[in-house]
Amino acid sequence: MQPDDETVIQPSDNWLEDDAPQDVDAQIDEYDLTSSPNDFNVATIVDFIASGAVVIPGFQRHFVWDIKRASKLIESLIIGLPVPQVFLYEEAKNKFLVIDGQQRLMSIYYFVKGRFPRKDRRVELRRIVDELGTIPESVLGDDEYFDNFNLQLPKISPQRANRFHGLNFNTLGDYQTSFKLRTIRNVIVKQVKPTDDDSSIYEMFNRLNTGGVLLTPQEIRASLYHSRFYEALHRLNLSKGWRELLGRPEPELHMRDTEVLLRAIALWRSSDSYAPSMVRFLNDFSKHARSLDPSEVEYIVEMVEKFLAAVEEVPRAPFLSKQKRFSVPLFESVFVAAMEKLAADESWVLIEEDVSDIASDPEFMRHSQEQTTDTANVRGRIQAARKVLE
Repeated sequence: MQPDDETVIQPSDNWLEDDAPQDVDAQIDEYDLTSSPNDFNVATIVDFIASGAVVIPGFQRHFVWDIKRASKLIESLIIGLPVPQVFLYEEAKNKFLVIDGQQRLMSIYYFVKGRFPRKDRRVELRRIVDELGTIPESVLGDDEYFDNFNLQLPKISPQRANRFHGLNFNTLGDYQTSFKLRTIRNVIVKQVKPTDDDSSIYEMFNRLNTGGVLLTPQEIRASLYHSRFYEALHRLNLSKGWRELLGRPEPELHMRDTEVLLRAIALWRSSDSYAPSMVRFLNDFSKHARSLDPSEVEYIVEMVEKFLAAVEEVPRAPFLSKQKRFSVPLFESVFVAAMEKLAADESWVLIEEDVSDIASDPEFMRHSQEQTTDTANVRGRIQAARKVLE
């Protein structure tokens, strides 16, 4: 099975064989969005993060900066050098989502708190933020999760050390007040109309991240459509059974693994309404998922867990393409058909031959040759999987 011509496989995606283009052209109505600049000082920014007014979704990209890079940002603020502006999306009154600037904001927050997250515990910290909405003081003070944040700055010359090297927030002395009052430009974006259409906001997220490290569509969704469902999706992405099926012990940095799981769930729940593009379909499903009540989210989680238990004895090999990549079209077809079997019989289990038979089924193969995200081909593959499992 070959991906569509329009699909661009990035180096970090070598483990995954996808068939959905990740770029979607969209037009932004000039009257849909408004933006206003605000200069918030460091003290205000820290208060906003601590109170939850500024939301950095825990299921968004990890905090990835090392202490040296974070220290340079803090030094720039101390001595008054300009730093890049931050973009926030005003979701509701006194609630702002970070579009661009998470690394800068969290570096400031961690420095004021005097703690820097240990690299090997950042996945767990993200899970804590998912569950609690913040990092409790008890966790901030735990040396298992954090080191002390003492600035690590290079020497000015071989004989001259940087005067701020080794200092922390509490030892800044006279510089502490000026640091707290230092301002950062925050551009606050708000959608005025239409109030029920997020397409302009999604495109805005996409365009604002065209510089530096690009956000993937799933990273944008995680910021834009955060919900109880997305918190559950993130937890499922960390589950042992899913990690083993993917063959990747750690979550993928740019959330392509989360997107694969989202795509399977969305097609299971809404395959009858599927229409290209896949990006828009997943955006629409993510938006709808914000309105799911807790019982519906719990049902989805229970069923996914049942699926993972049902495939526990199936090796990864049948899910791999000829290029030894995890095949998304095959997995999602198996997933949808298997979920329907499990809904009728909780004791049903999937066997290796089932997956192999679906992959080699003539109808499945016919719908996997080209234009694989067209409506007829997506539904045709799912129908072929259903027939095999029957």
